[in-house]
Amino acid sequence: MTNHPKPLNSPFKVLIASLAGTTIEFFDFYVYATAAVLVFPTLFFPSSDPTSAMLQSFATFSIAFFARPIGAMVFGHFGDRIGRKATLVAALLTMGISTIVIGLLPGFKQIGVFAPLLLSLCRFGQGFGLGGEWGGAVLLATENAPEGKRSWYGMFPQLGAPVGLFLSSGIFWVLLHFISQDDLLSWGWRIPFISSILLIAVGLWMRLSITETPEFQKAVETEERVKVPLAEIFRSHKRSLFLGTFVAMVTFVLFYIATAYLMSYNVKVRHIPFLDALAIQIFSSISFGIFIPLSGKLSERFGRRAVLIGTTVLIGAFSFLLPVLLGGSETGILLFAVIAMALMGMTYAPIGTALAAPFPTSVRYTGASMTFNLAGIVGASLAPYAATWLQGHYGLAYVGYYLLAASVITLLCILASRKGEV
Repeated sequence: MTNHPKPLNSPFKVLIASLAGTTIEFFDFYVYATAAVLVFPTLFFPSSDPTSAMLQSFATFSIAFFARPIGAMVFGHFGDRIGRKATLVAALLTMGISTIVIGLLPGFKQIGVFAPLLLSLCRFGQGFGLGGEWGGAVLLATENAPEGKRSWYGMFPQLGAPVGLFLSSGIFWVLLHFISQDDLLSWGWRIPFISSILLIAVGLWMRLSITETPEFQKAVETEERVKVPLAEIFRSHKRSLFLGTFVAMVTFVLFYIATAYLMSYNVKVRHIPFLDALAIQIFSSISFGIFIPLSGKLSERFGRRAVLIGTTVLIGAFSFLLPVLLGGSETGILLFAVIAMALMGMTYAPIGTALAAPFPTSVRYTGASMTFNLAGIVGASLAPYAATWLQGHYGLAYVGYYLLAASVITLLCILASRKGEV
């Protein structure tokens, strides 16, 4: 019997498919983050105390981060057992449907306590889907990469984060140019959630047009797959799982201080108009996007470990500027956002490849996804809530100390890792 090799994906198709999927996933995720500040405290968590309503809204925001490791386990299992392609399609649909349903939910005035409960359920669905999306997108890129190009290919799905942030902030910014804030709270906020159906259609078309990665095909042919990938992770790769979780910790803390917390601080504390607060986020997303490919190139030249160490040290130093910049003028706030997201781009570009590297093909989907999403719990789930609480009780300096502590933990774990673990 003649063995016919399966067709390989073209580099262009691979990179666009990985980028398109993560763009959609992160667009859906950030639309919720923006609405959690601008809309949900009023519609789903009415309270005489605006800070309490905001904290309740951020509590539902954090639900997704606890759902993500569950999604990583479920989708990771099938990604390592039946393939990357089908699993990526399922993750995309889970995330997308949850987002569309949020746009159709009635508010607290219509159905009372069921409104925040249903919102929380949909938020869980978003996190569950994203838990399976990110790892698969990174593997789609890196497992199709030529020799010596893994860091560069692994950078492309990471670009979906700034593109998704730009689009989600941009759509609210455009809406507020055509409708009033009252109309936004009444019905306009639903448009970004429902319109994601268009992005989902594009993402599905891209995902269905690709074939399996060569490395997974080889694992099937050589019978390398394991029955329960998660059990194998905890049996043989606990060290990589633990170190990777905290290697990525500061990435998440930095990002959610510079986005969800900053949006809340600008609107609720500094009373900056919605449009101006959104414009700051849009500018920062551009900075984020510019520094991802720059970091990808530096990672290829000097190694991703060196780039991660250098960037983590810079983030720790930057934490001392946080109270100075945020406590100053709007120009200072914009400067904070742009610098923070530039640093975010530097650390985010190599993190995907770094977290996937220590795991063999047979458990790589599960291992990379679990590591990334456990980092989301320790680094991001409580970041907006914790930063808001620290700022309210102790001042902005303690938000900076929070970021500093995260950078120290991350730096220690990078230094503790062996060659090939990061």
